[in-house]
Order: sequence, then C-alpha cells, then structure tokens
Amino acid sequence: MMMTESDTRAKLIDPGLHACGWTEDLIKREESAGAIEIIDGKPRKQSIGRIDYTLRIKVNDSAQPVAVALIEAKAEHLPPAHGLEQAKLYASSCKRLNIPFVFSSNGHLFVEYDKFTGLTAAQRPISQFPSPTELRTRYEKGMGFSLESPIARPLLMRYSGGEATRRYYQDAAIRAVFEKIARGEKRALLSLATGAGKTFIAVNILKRIADAGQLRRALFICDRDELRAQGLGAFQNVFGSDAAEVYRKPDGKNNASNARIHVATYQTLDVDTDEADASFLIQNYPVDYFSHIVIDECHRSAWGKWSQVLTRNPNAIQVGLTATPRQLEITEDSKESKADAEVSADNIRHFGEPVYEYDMSQGIEDGFLAACEIIRQDIFFDDKPQNEQESGIEKTDLQGKDVTDALTGESLSVQEVRPRYEAESFEYKLLLPERVKAMSENLFEHFIAAGTPEQKTIIFCACDQHAGNVASAMNNLYAEWCAKSNRPRMEPYAFKCTAASGGSDYLPDLRGGSRHHFVATTVDLLSTGVDVPCVRNIVFFKYVRSPIAFYQMIGRGTRLHPPTGKLMFRVYDYTTATRLFGKKFTTRPTSVSKGTTGDGPAEHTILVEGFDVKVNDAGRYIVTMVDGKAMPVTVEEYKEKLAVKLVAEAATLDKFRTIWIKPSDRREFLSKLPDAGRSPMLIRALEEMNDYDLYDVLAELGYGLAPKTRLERADAFTYKNAPWLSSMPQPAAATLTAIASQFSRGGTDGIENPQVFRTPEVTKAGGLSALKALGKPADVLQQTKERIFAL
Repeated sequence: MMMTESDTRAKLIDPGLHACGWTEDLIKREESAGAIEIIDGKPRKQSIGRIDYTLRIKVNDSAQPVAVALIEAKAEHLPPAHGLEQAKLYASSCKRLNIPFVFSSNGHLFVEYDKFTGLTAAQRPISQFPSPTELRTRYEKGMGFSLESPIARPLLMRYSGGEATRRYYQDAAIRAVFEKIARGEKRALLSLATGAGKTFIAVNILKRIADAGQLRRALFICDRDELRAQGLGAFQNVFGSDAAEVYRKPDGKNNASNARIHVATYQTLDVDTDEADASFLIQNYPVDYFSHIVIDECHRSAWGKWSQVLTRNPNAIQVGLTATPRQLEITEDSKESKADAEVSADNIRHFGEPVYEYDMSQGIEDGFLAACEIIRQDIFFDDKPQNEQESGIEKTDLQGKDVTDALTGESLSVQEVRPRYEAESFEYKLLLPERVKAMSENLFEHFIAAGTPEQKTIIFCACDQHAGNVASAMNNLYAEWCAKSNRPRMEPYAFKCTAASGGSDYLPDLRGGSRHHFVATTVDLLSTGVDVPCVRNIVFFKYVRSPIAFYQMIGRGTRLHPPTGKLMFRVYDYTTATRLFGKKFTTRPTSVSKGTTGDGPAEHTILVEGFDVKVNDAGRYIVTMVDGKAMPVTVEEYKEKLAVKLVAEAATLDKFRTIWIKPSDRREFLSKLPDAGRSPMLIRALEEMNDYDLYDVLAELGYGLAPKTRLERADAFTYKNAPWLSSMPQPAAATLTAIASQFSRGGTDGIENPQVFRTPEVTKAGGLSALKALGKPADVLQQTKERIFAL
C-alpha cells in the first residue's frame, strides 16, 4: 500500500530532514482554528483547521526560532511538485506565513520555490535537502542582514508567555516588522482585520524590543477612550507599572511621566483636530523623546495635526496598525472616497507598503473571525419600478403628503422643498416616517425568521433623530410581537446609542446584558473602537460612502463569541453599503435564512478529566478558577494560561526536557501547572491527542515543538540513533529497540514501568542480561530515555 501524506511525513520526510540537520525544535506545526461555513443559514465550524509545517532557524539554544520555510508533504505516489503552486500561493501571493522558501516533497524527492529569486528548482533527492545553516545563509542574504547583528536582536527574543499565546499570522506580522527594522528602516505598516488581535501584536513588538535592550520609551496612541483602556490593560499585563495612561493630573503634570510605555489618545495629546494646538504634546514630550511609537488604527485620521507625534520623533521606530485593506476599491467620485484615498496615500507615503496583511476573508477561512452572511434589500416608493437610489424623490412625489420642518415641526408647502432629493439625503435632509416604519418592519421579520428578535444588533442610522425614530419603531414592533406571542418583554429592547444622547453609558449594557439592550441605533459612536463580540447583526439604514468607515462598521461584528455560540454575523444592507467590500470579498448572499441562531446552539456538558467542559458549535470553553471564582474560559485562553506557566517553570525546551526525563522532577513540575497538574491531560483529551505522550503535548504548547505521536517518537528513536545502536552487540541493540517500542504503547510511563523488562518483546530480544553487557542497566535505560526525547 502507498503511504498517505501523514505516513510520508512521519516515515520518509522526517527521517530525511533529521539526517540533514533539522532537529525537532526547528520544525513547528502551525494550525488554524478551523474554517466556518454557512450552510442553510446556519454556521458550522470545521473541527480541524489547516495544518502547516514550518522550518525555523535558531541562532542559539535560548533564541526564538525564526520561520524561514514551509514544507508541504504529499503522498508517496504523487510527484514531488504536486501542490507546490498552492504552497507558493501561501508564501508569496498571500504572504500568509511570511516565509521566503517553500518545499514540496513525496518523501523521496523534493522541489523548492525561492521567493527571493522567484525561481523553482529542479527536483532533487531528499538526501540533498538544504541544512539549517544553508537556509540561514540564504535567508540572511535575501533579507539583507545578519541574525547576529544587534539590530536584529528583537527577532531572537522569545514570546514571554510561550508560543501558545500567539496565532500563526500574529507571529508572521511581528517577524515582518522586525525584519524591516533589521534592514535599517524605521517605519512599518501592518494591515489586519478587526478582531485579529492588533493590540497583542503591538504589545509583543514592544516587549521583545524591550527584552532586546533596545526600548528607551514608547508611545502607543489611539483615538478612542475605550481603545486606550483596552490597550492600557494589555500593556500593564506585560509591563506592569511601567505602562501608564497619558493624561494631565490636577497638578498639571503628566500621569505617565515615569513610565516606559505611554498609552495616549490624540485628544489627550491635543492633536486630534487641525485646530488643536498640540500643547500637551509639546509641553511634556521634547523632540525625540520616544524611541518607539505604535499608532493604532492609523487609518482613522488624515495626515493633519496629529502627524506632529511622528515628526517630533524622527529617529523613533514607527509602526502603524490599520484594519483597512491596502487595496481599497475606490470607484466613486465622492468627498468621502477622496478623503479615504488621501489617508491611504498618506499612510503608504510615510510607512511604505504594508509589511504584512491579514484580511477579513482570510480570518473567516482560518476560523479566527466570524463568518459573514450578507442580506441585501432594495427600497421602493409608492409604485415606482426603480429603487430609491435610482429614483430619488422629486418635488412632485411629495404632492398630497404631509411635509414639515424636521427641526421646528412647522408645515411646509411643496413649493418650499428642493426640486429633488437623492437617496443619500434621506433621514438626514428629508425625514420619511413611512420609510423608517417599512424598513424596521422588514428587518424585524428577518429577525423572527432567524429565530428570535432578541439578538444583539447595531443599526447604523443617518443622524441622531433618525436613530431615535428607528429605536422607537423597533420597540413598537417588539412590544407587538411579545403581546402576540404571550411573552414577557425584555426591556429596554432598542435604544439610541449616539454621542449626542450619552450613548457611551449604554455600552456595558450592550456588551454584557443578555436579557436587555438588544438593538443599538447609532450614527458613528459604535463605528470604531468598540469591542462587542456578542453582536450578531450589523444593519445599514444609512448611506455610507467611505470605504474606511465601512470596514470599521463591519468590524463590530467580526469577533467570535463562544459563550453565546456566535460563529457568524449577518449584514442587513438596505443602502448598498456592502458594495464597498469590493469584488475580492467573497461571502454567501442569501435570502431570509431558515433555522434558529438567536441564542446559539443548545449546549451539553461533558466530563473530561474532572472538568466541566461546555461544548457548542462556536467552540469549547473550560470551567476553571479565575481570581478565586469558577469561570468559563475558552480552550484557547486556557492553553495560553498553561503555556505561560510552562515557560515560567522551564524557560527553554532543553530545561523542560531535562525535567521531564527525571520522574521526581517531572512530578513536581506537573504539580505546579494549573488545576493541580491535570491541565495537560485535559488539553490532550480536548485536542484529540490521545496518541501523543504528555511530553509532546506540553512541548508544542510552550516551545513550539512539532508534536510526534508515541509511535512516531518510537520510530524516530531508531533512525536517529542508528550509529549508536550499530556500535553495540546485537542483543543489546535489539533490547533497546524493544524498550523504545514500549513507548509507542505506554509513553513515558511505559518505559519507566519496572515491569518493562518482563514484557515478551524485551525478553525475547535479550532482556536485562543483554543490557548488562553495556554497563549498569539503570544507566543504559536512562540514556535510552534521554535519546527518545532528544532533538
């Protein structure tokens, strides 16, 4: 029988790579969360995500490995180039993994694509695979710097919380920034979809620069108080009191004056408008005060007064973060579109092209962002055959209708109105109560068809008064529905959430209230900088011309929310706003979907290693102790918590392996892990890794080791130690091979069991007496165990 891809990797590729110098610590398994698909209006998450194997190089044992290559394994019977075009797409077109070399192999031959040269080499035997030293040399030459140079040191700093704390694309983005800095450049731009974890990236960029001894003082700047609060919490989790919020204290002094990480908004620096005088910035921060500056959501402001933050720190490393795709499809000749084009051009001119991009479509495909379903609607007036965008409203259309001044309430004659109103002015220049009522009724019908109207929703409206009118209409519809359904009303249901109405006060209720504050009607307040993962619907009742603003609005729905079973969100588009996605965005436009998604799929509780693990379609979360209370956390968060503790107790893979080999040290080590040491067994069960020893489960979590099954590790012992085994008497070699085979059955515990010498395989091979020819059996067994876990 021909080997499958996994067999080819374990039995042919892995031994071939090892023979060329690629030890286990230089191979990393990168895994996505599992794609989310929408089937018949319901989201379904694939249980297993895409798995990529990257090859990494290390300068020394304590350094962070740097990914340089992707290797694609193909079944033994396929040609080695099979799948290489897909791998090239990963590496070059999408820059998904940010690596320069791509290999494809069937275990006997391999083919290589070099992104630096653009050349695909002829197939060669696996025995000629380039060594880590060779790939490092080629990587350094192509990048234009040496990994030994001081300016490249941030690349070599480890993640402080272990490798389980980051996702593959976050690592790719961070490396891309460091690689540009290592080439001697001081500015870098990252483009990542809302919900992809830009704050995590910012924190880890500055942390690793600090660990490299190159951070003097840093500024993290954003344009919303809520973004500042989120950023401050993330930075203080890592830097402690060395991170502080920037504001003027009652005595006039800067609250952050003694901190290394300054977290500010444009407003606190007095640079938020062209009319602002930048007084706080100038008074508190001399020229070149900061060595590093990170600008969050740099797409939100035109290149105006706030640029002083950058120009007054010309020697600082400056990193811009944006959620706006680099290639905005601006096809409309509007004031907003022109302004967006100017902002994008300013960013590119200052920072250069993005060094890494991760868009919403990729996030959905990877399962890290909620799937998006678009439902488009058209609006018609009276009996017109054209929709409102095509027809507008002519003065003659208003004959026989009540026309009043929206501010004074006074009646107006038809002669006092404009000759024509375009659709973009509806509800802003021209209030249309019947339009509000019809659109609200249609939206409410969609909610009912989707299972329940009690879904967290944001409706974007044209102006403050329009937002109030829509909230009233939705509340009336909800009250009528409750009365007809004989259900108690969950109030408040719909509410106006605008700046003019003090909407910020309602954000905690929108975010946290599960039985009230369902529908928020807003203008711009909720368009940016507000994290509400439970939002299931984004609704456009307003006309949007700005692509940047549109992506920000859509971003309010992209986050997953496992506690409520949220895997997808719907966009109800009444104003063709989704045209701003552009042609490259792919989604599933549908009519009203059937099925129930309102409160998420029904849960059931299963018992795994003594934990209550709640399972639903949106993912899994574990009930564990958080600050003295039993709280549900996602499996991903739990793995991060475990990884942080792992690297705190054993900083390097070598240290971890040394502890693991000695039973007493291993027991003490495991007892210090979360939940009394049961956490590794829980993760093994949840990740369906029962064929793996706990050593491999933990080594992947904390140190990025590509895990091997117990059988693969036992087989690897044979090919890795062939010279050693061939140097000893045949009975002794056969006995050690038989002992290693016991690892495939019982793992670490299996080879430490005193009865291992009495197993039929070991006895038949020669047993204890055969090992005595090598010295003390206990010493030989210890050496064998060390070699089983050797790299």
